[in-house]
Amino acid sequence: MSLTTTGEIVRPASAGRRGVGAFNVILLEHAEALIAAADDAGLAVILQISENCVRYHGALAPLGTATLDLARRARVPVAVHLDHATSVELVHEAVELGFSSVMYDGAALDYAANVARTAEVVAHCHERGVSVEAELGEVGGKDGAHAPGVRTDPGEARAFALDTGVDALAVAVGSSHAMTTREAVLDESLIQTLHESVDVPLVLHGSSGVPDDGLARAVRAGIAKVNIATHLNAAFTRAVRERLARDEVVDPRTYIAAGRDAVTTEAARMMRLLHAGAVPG
Repeated sequence: MSLTTTGEIVRPASAGRRGVGAFNVILLEHAEALIAAADDAGLAVILQISENCVRYHGALAPLGTATLDLARRARVPVAVHLDHATSVELVHEAVELGFSSVMYDGAALDYAANVARTAEVVAHCHERGVSVEAELGEVGGKDGAHAPGVRTDPGEARAFALDTGVDALAVAVGSSHAMTTREAVLDESLIQTLHESVDVPLVLHGSSGVPDDGLARAVRAGIAKVNIATHLNAAFTRAVRERLARDEVVDPRTYIAAGRDAVTTEAARMMRLLHAGAVPG
């Protein structure tokens, strides 16, 4: 088990209309909590380190290396993924460190430039056995999440996947990053059409803003990889606040452990929810 490729986790999930949880690692405790959750649920998990997280820590290697080591020790399949990288140099560094996959985010580029740059990243990564996720149709911030233009066109998505050779495609279907309320409404008909049009697994970003039933329906419609960050960060922070309110603790291990335990519990629940999206038979 232990460290595996993202493709080995996501491709069978896509074929069986199951969802796989992909959760962001910000602190080492996140990685510990997520692997414990996966072990408790008996399910594979994808650990993600974002370009924003790299900026916070000042480097990829310290947290990335520690996360990879924890993944290798796990009793369930664990993939380690670089998330939302706009820097090609950071992609190359992640590949050299041993990441299972990368997400190259060229969504801010025009279509032709996105195709060209993504294809270059794919060629580099595939030579080294690393899979690539890309994004088509910008996944907006909260204010723009439901704007008519913030959607992925199925025909364009199919052409993009064929022209770039990506292994997974993040699509804009109504979710939004960094939502702290779970009220986003996904376009399930569009997800179904995208699933039928594109020959690679589909990825939902901004999933923290989608309620449980919406996530389950999205998986049944064709989403395979479900990215969740803010929802677990909220659980972590809430548990830390509650622990600090009880008494004047000063050892950070005491209250950080409360946050870690909260993430373990909620991540395991989310993994089971997503996995249960399987189509009978």
